[in-house]
Amino acid sequence: MTNKTDEELKREVMFQLGWDLRIKETSIGVIVKDGIVTLTGTVGSYAEKLAAQEVAHRARGVLDVANELTVGSNTSQPTDADIALIVRHTLDWDVFVPKQQIHTSVSDGWVTLDGEVESLNQRVQAERAITHLHGVRGVTNKLVVMTQINSHQVKGVVEKVLEIRADREADRIGVVVDCGEVTLTGGVKSWDEKKAIIGAIGHLPGVIDVHDHLFIDAYDMRFESAGR
Repeated sequence: MTNKTDEELKREVMFQLGWDLRIKETSIGVIVKDGIVTLTGTVGSYAEKLAAQEVAHRARGVLDVANELTVGSNTSQPTDADIALIVRHTLDWDVFVPKQQIHTSVSDGWVTLDGEVESLNQRVQAERAITHLHGVRGVTNKLVVMTQINSHQVKGVVEKVLEIRADREADRIGVVVDCGEVTLTGGVKSWDEKKAIIGAIGHLPGVIDVHDHLFIDAYDMRFESAGR
């Protein structure tokens, strides 16, 4: 399988951006050099900025994405006090986050989250819950995952999850745990499988962060299927 040229990658990213319904703006610039995509221009919301980044990563052959998109302001921009109130109401209604343990501050539309949560997924969910809110121009997530389990226990649980989630092919995936930070390496069959593994690990108490170095080994899986 030959690698795509930078021009081919650019066309692929622009095509993906064009049909994604989450992205309303058409003024996104795409620059590709040595497989690294840089996104430039202005979008209408922080959620669109994150969506564009996700779409660029989804294009086959893209190695890294530099997201230089800016979130544009308009005359209907709410005040920081309004945003803080909306953020608090949103967290109060979200049953998946411990709202009483989360404190927020807002400056020029930029929201900072502070406090403690029980799992990595709660940390991610708290940020995700507010990224789509009107007026939010960015989020700094300083939430800390409370450590409730030692590294050896985390590694044992992670390996059991991988055996289930990865179709009993945990031996293909490397797991390193250091002070609650989990690093994953190796090949998986699909993007969905990769997301399932990372999502399952994020629920484990004591996992502070997940460093994802998994790659989609589609060629190897086709070869394996053909040999059966």
